[in-house]
Amino acid sequence: MNRVADILKVKYPIIQAPMTWLTSAELAASVANAGGMGSLGPNAGQTMPAKDAEEAAEQLRAEIRKTQSLTKGSFAINYINDGSEFSKKFLDVTVEENVGYVIVCDPFEALDPDMIPSMKERGLTIIYRQSDPTVKGALAAEKAGADIIVATGYDEGGGMPKRPVGTMTITAAIADAVSVPVMAAGGIVNRRTVNAAFALGAEGVFCGTRFLAAKESPISEITKKDIVDADMDDLLITANQFCPWRCIPHEQSRLAYERYQKGDIPSDLIDGGSFRTGMLLGDLDHGIVTVNNAVNLIKSVESCQDIINEMMADYKG
Repeated sequence: MNRVADILKVKYPIIQAPMTWLTSAELAASVANAGGMGSLGPNAGQTMPAKDAEEAAEQLRAEIRKTQSLTKGSFAINYINDGSEFSKKFLDVTVEENVGYVIVCDPFEALDPDMIPSMKERGLTIIYRQSDPTVKGALAAEKAGADIIVATGYDEGGGMPKRPVGTMTITAAIADAVSVPVMAAGGIVNRRTVNAAFALGAEGVFCGTRFLAAKESPISEITKKDIVDADMDDLLITANQFCPWRCIPHEQSRLAYERYQKGDIPSDLIDGGSFRTGMLLGDLDHGIVTVNNAVNLIKSVESCQDIINEMMADYKG
């Protein structure tokens, strides 16, 4: 019995990451119906920003209900531990709508010891993901009661860890340190990378970029083609005030890269709005497209069912 699959109540121990702006009920439900765990991130299913936290929470509620109408499978909601009113209301809606699973994205080095217990008291299963993962942080999360820990390597797309520790290294280190099940994240896109994650001690995989190039993904078809055509040798690393970002080179990402190389932090160019513009809307030169380091291995846009079937081809349960 695979512990991750057992905890998540899924056929396959794979989670589709809750990427800002880039998830939807259709994507999460398609992953769930294919045997994995889908997830809804901030602004899931939306094309325009909410005017306030109340509106954002009600939009999330509607997207949760839509997901529940499309699947009987498991899916999760993203909780960003930033103390914002948005996050607090998202958590309330998650409990009220009986979702049951929360992916906790924690940007802090030191874990608040009361956070995880308070969530578990509300009946939630906790998938804990430290933004800049360390063995110390994983041990603290385990002690606090996290059900699953995600070990994220520098190979990932989106907001990357600040420390350039690869997926192979951090996964093995955390898997050796904790007794709760560990999922690997960063550069996992096909059966070979899934098998490598299991060889490192992971009991599941946590994937974002591969599901961007899914037929059910809400991002622009222009962006999907851009991901399939991308070359890892061309990717640029820049940063905002929070973390580094790996981007496909287009006008705005090149400008951000040039500023970053000069010691500037181009946060005005690398923000949530730039993901919406470049990835959701497909305006490549006026936004950014962020991907993992294994983008060369993504050869085509396929259904979530076909993606998961290929990735889990060697999984024995």
